[in-house]
Amino acid sequence: MELNNTTPSLSGMLRDDALKGKTAIITGGGTGLGKAMGFYFLQLGANVVITSRKLDVLEQTAAEMAAATGGKVLPLVCDVRRADEVEAVLTSAVKTFGKIDILVNNAAGNFISPTERLSANAFSTIIDIVLKGSVNFSLAAGKYWIKENLKGTILNIVTTYAFTGSAYVVPSACAKAGVLALTRSLAVEWGKFNIRTNAIAPGPFPTKGAWERLLPGTVAENFDFKKKVPLRRVGEPQELANLAAFLVSDFSGFINGEVVTIDGGEWLQGAGEFNALEAIPDSLWDNIEQLTRSVKGS
Repeated sequence: MELNNTTPSLSGMLRDDALKGKTAIITGGGTGLGKAMGFYFLQLGANVVITSRKLDVLEQTAAEMAAATGGKVLPLVCDVRRADEVEAVLTSAVKTFGKIDILVNNAAGNFISPTERLSANAFSTIIDIVLKGSVNFSLAAGKYWIKENLKGTILNIVTTYAFTGSAYVVPSACAKAGVLALTRSLAVEWGKFNIRTNAIAPGPFPTKGAWERLLPGTVAENFDFKKKVPLRRVGEPQELANLAAFLVSDFSGFINGEVVTIDGGEWLQGAGEFNALEAIPDSLWDNIEQLTRSVKGS
């Protein structure tokens, strides 16, 4: 399976100053889609804080971003499962940039496995990173915004199987469903504080690190996502970055509690009972039409 490069290859959709003066924290921002979002946010004038557990990766990414955009990037090591480390990120970000405006909960963990093969620890690890990590950062940012009487925006990266469920990634499905509930709940409760909470549910956006872990070895060769998508392709990182930038910008100021799917129609193709009939060739449809008419006439 061909993997996407996280360097934007498509054009950005917003004007260059759309995020000027804003500071965004992106968890899992050193690689993949987090890196793509951070790169575009910088192009739009934002200051960006990227976090993960690997300092060397963060520093390399920060250097690349700053060199390419001229923007300011702060790389901070953080295990999203630890509330004290999360608080430290907010403290450092405010000290460096003066304030925080945007939080993108992007950090995730996932792997494929029959559920009966999972240990309790394997299950809880994914729950802790995806759900608890999103909760930790949302609580810290929300309390900061409320205390300082500042408006803020939270963007959670979920997945389409957060609302459909999915076999073989059950811990991730459970965790992402929790983040989806968190999104909708906080949107209502914190709206009065001028804090917006939205989510993006991506379909297949293959990136080298994450997808090599998710589909190791020859699994990827036998699992062609393009065949599952009506548009017959996978997503480009810039497409997701464009959507993310819009949802955290002031242009989407009246959007709150929404989950925007960006998957080329993938989950709908899987949901329709007769959608698999697209595999029937035109020649066979002629026979089916004749059979259908004969049944109707009987």
